[in-house]
Amino acid sequence: MTEKRFPKITEEGLAELRSRIGVKITNTVEPWNYEATRDAIRHYAHGIGDDNPLWCDPAYAEKTKYGTIVALPSFLFSTSRIVSGYCGGLPGVHAMWAGADWTWYKPVLRNDVISTEAYLKDLVEHQTRFAGRAFQQIYHVDFYNQHGDKVAEADSWVFRTDRDEARERGTKYADVKEKVERFTDEQLEEWYKLYENEEIRGATPRYWEDVEVGEPLPRMMKGPMTVTGFIAYAQGWGGLYIRANKLAWKLFRAHPGLAIKNRFNIPDCPERVHWEDEFAREVGVPGAYDYGPERCSWLTHQCTNWMGDDGFLYKAKCQIRRHNPVGDVIFIDGVVTRKFVEDGRHLVEISQRAETHRGELSAQGTALVQLPTRNG
Repeated sequence: MTEKRFPKITEEGLAELRSRIGVKITNTVEPWNYEATRDAIRHYAHGIGDDNPLWCDPAYAEKTKYGTIVALPSFLFSTSRIVSGYCGGLPGVHAMWAGADWTWYKPVLRNDVISTEAYLKDLVEHQTRFAGRAFQQIYHVDFYNQHGDKVAEADSWVFRTDRDEARERGTKYADVKEKVERFTDEQLEEWYKLYENEEIRGATPRYWEDVEVGEPLPRMMKGPMTVTGFIAYAQGWGGLYIRANKLAWKLFRAHPGLAIKNRFNIPDCPERVHWEDEFAREVGVPGAYDYGPERCSWLTHQCTNWMGDDGFLYKAKCQIRRHNPVGDVIFIDGVVTRKFVEDGRHLVEISQRAETHRGELSAQGTALVQLPTRNG
């Protein structure tokens, strides 16, 4: 058995963490983006492989009802480290982002300035195949623009797990550990047709009256997963602990539990599970894997492609079910499960399921989309 080397979940640590429930967080770490600039929006969109001109093309966006570039809904991940998984308590214990429940109230437009308020909402114990005893740490975050308007709110959660327990006794990834699965050129070409045929609804309205319950959304693909893709997302989202030189030293000095020695005995961040296979395996995962907020953003990407410029993504909930290591291919399928009118909103409910190319459940979610009506 490998020597135990990581901090453990303790009753004292859990008691201290529970004392924070409901207390407003005042020492929030600086976000990646304060402002929804043209470049910030585009970088986030491109980080998830989304080239919708409403987010990326000023000339196109000027002709829409917004008159300017709009931030894709998931862009708000880049304006709060807490909603993205930066969690307090249990120093040195691994944290895995595992889901979010979003509500959006207003669009975020180009050059809007975003501020946030956050607090720890709950701490829930679970028994998992991945690491045995684990704790779901749930935060609530409110988002405001420069006018004081509340543009969105979200509950998001991480799972705190024992790295040694996951590595030594976790059974979730027993079938894929140390396995390299090579694809044929023919497989890749067949899958790439989904990219070639990906439809952005855009300026063509999707009217509420025309939608039928049981109607499928076009299948969306993400992948095949590469470290390059994970880094592309981090460029737009900002990461949680990615710091260089003096700033890395200052972070580890303030939070020693984040400093995990690499093979050169140099302190480095726990986030390197997303690009370093060796370290990912130490925490019980088959290899370097994607980011949780990234996958949540993929599900909302499917909805915004489908709804068009005149639609509005009102709510979305995503639950992460497994890691997507390098080499995985993800297929996202959605179906309309309900349509109804509530408080004057004409809404469509969508159920989503993301599976790997092996048929394993990667993530699942639901969304509420507000659509225009033919009578205005």
